[in-house]
Amino acid sequence: MKIRMQYALLLLNTVSVLLIIVIAFTQVSALRIILGLPFLLFIPGYTLLSAILPRRDSLGNIERLVFSIGLSIAITILTGLILNYTPWGISLYAALISIALLILITSSIGWYRWRRLSDDERPSYTVSINISRWADMGAINKVLSVSLVVALVIALGCLGYIIARPQGHDGYTEFYILGTEAKADNYPRQVVAGETVEVTIGIVNHEFETTSYQINIEMEDGQVGQIEADTLADGEKWEEVMSFMPRGSGENQKVEFWLYKDRETKPYFEDPLHLYLDVEESSSYE
Repeated sequence: MKIRMQYALLLLNTVSVLLIIVIAFTQVSALRIILGLPFLLFIPGYTLLSAILPRRDSLGNIERLVFSIGLSIAITILTGLILNYTPWGISLYAALISIALLILITSSIGWYRWRRLSDDERPSYTVSINISRWADMGAINKVLSVSLVVALVIALGCLGYIIARPQGHDGYTEFYILGTEAKADNYPRQVVAGETVEVTIGIVNHEFETTSYQINIEMEDGQVGQIEADTLADGEKWEEVMSFMPRGSGENQKVEFWLYKDRETKPYFEDPLHLYLDVEESSSYE
């Protein structure tokens, strides 16, 4: 039985949509990585090549495969660099949407250029499935073939597990404070007692599992703020503006930000993040 792959671009777009849905809604890191490999390391480069070099004689099948992988790696890296300078940052959903749009645009261009070619110029791919050849194979060849397939599946599974949870590396959580304009500078310094102070708190989960977080803000005279962060999947990022109110005045008052994980009573870090504030007494006028 022969299947002619004349609609490879339509097939790849359909596969991309299915992969995006599964990757976006699954919480299993290893599964995300295994499914994400073809989405990141083959499909973008193939659709871009289809838009640039649509003719059959432009590239051979092997060359097209190799260049598709190389271009996909370059596209993925470039997408990450661009997203790093956008308000969305490098996040799962931003990367999925960006690469999906690129696949849609390049495949649309490739499809348009493919339609303008003659039948002899259009690239096509043939997959031959011959069941009778299996029956003609000897017992040893059958065993070797099945063993090869099983070994390949096990190798891919091990690769996904190692990538998802490398040996010798425990999970960890990123915890940080940002100042005005959500940047790592211009932190509040001169404030007034009784007035709210705002900072941006950020958490990134690298625990290899879904985790919930709580943040306590404390000063010398006790706790002045508390917030329940979202429950984050592995690799998910959370940022939110958090406000607190100093009660007493004084210079160089230390503000401590304690992170707690999964409602544990012991802080996640031995030492908290901290700021120093010069708190002035409030003045009221009649």
